[in-house]
Amino acid sequence: MLQYLVRKLLLAIPLILGVMTLIFLLLEATPGDISDRFCTTEMPPDVCDAVIDKYKLDEPVYVRYVSMMGRLMTGDFGHSWTHERPVFDVVMEALPNTVVLSVVTLVVIFTVGVLMGTIQAVRQYSMLDNVLSVGSLFFYSMPSFWLALILVLLFSLRLDLLPAAGMVDPVEFEYMSGSERFFDRLRHLILPGVALGVASAAGTARYMRSSMLEVIRLDYVRTARAKGLPERTVVFKHALRNALLPIVTLLGLSLPYLFSGSVLVEIIFAWPGMGRLIVSAIFAQDTPLIIACFFVFTLMVVLGNLLADLLYSVVDPRIRLG
Repeated sequence: MLQYLVRKLLLAIPLILGVMTLIFLLLEATPGDISDRFCTTEMPPDVCDAVIDKYKLDEPVYVRYVSMMGRLMTGDFGHSWTHERPVFDVVMEALPNTVVLSVVTLVVIFTVGVLMGTIQAVRQYSMLDNVLSVGSLFFYSMPSFWLALILVLLFSLRLDLLPAAGMVDPVEFEYMSGSERFFDRLRHLILPGVALGVASAAGTARYMRSSMLEVIRLDYVRTARAKGLPERTVVFKHALRNALLPIVTLLGLSLPYLFSGSVLVEIIFAWPGMGRLIVSAIFAQDTPLIIACFFVFTLMVVLGNLLADLLYSVVDPRIRLG
């Protein structure tokens, strides 16, 4: 197992370096840079020259590329041009917020999706199966940002049950006790978590239904039923574990999606995470910050696939990682 992990991590290094090279070249091919904000007709030429010299924009492309790759090798992302702070500090302020939102979203996706898909498979062609199928297809085809706007309109503006934006109450949070702060954060997490998770949960339910239908027709499931085991034991102890293998793959793919796909939802709910950060960095043409954000996204893809590989052996003991 340890050798497998080491080999996968070593193979991920060229992938990450290749993605960073591609991102750097795309940024270089994009017209304009941060000096455009300062080098206007009203700005004195010496100020423009100082900006170009400060950010080393007059250096050749290959020099800046080698400098960027050298910093990445040492874990140094440089200084943000817009925040005037180390990029690492800026990213570490936003990353935990996105991680918290992603964990809540994953709970929504796989709890609702697995349960709904299992129920549909067990009650195949029943009225409940038909209703859940129509509902899952409806939510699966719904854009997450549109659902986010509907949730804000309904639960925040009309019913006034949940906050519409932010991570905490901007006025009362400092005066709350520990438990009150926890529940305040939880209330702010519900709407963005549901907006991100419902569509993916509907898709997971469809995968889970198909996988469960294949498993419950196998011989060992018939044998378990023939032995007189309760239906709940047959489904959740014998069939569910093998039916989860395709869902494990979805789990590995969901991690990078939640980091990159939460951009619009984070903007709608004013959630200070990686989505909002990369959008502001792109509009400000903050190259070091953009590189750092894509580095995190690429790392999530690698870790998501590695997590899926490891979970295969947990779900199915017959799989041995070699």
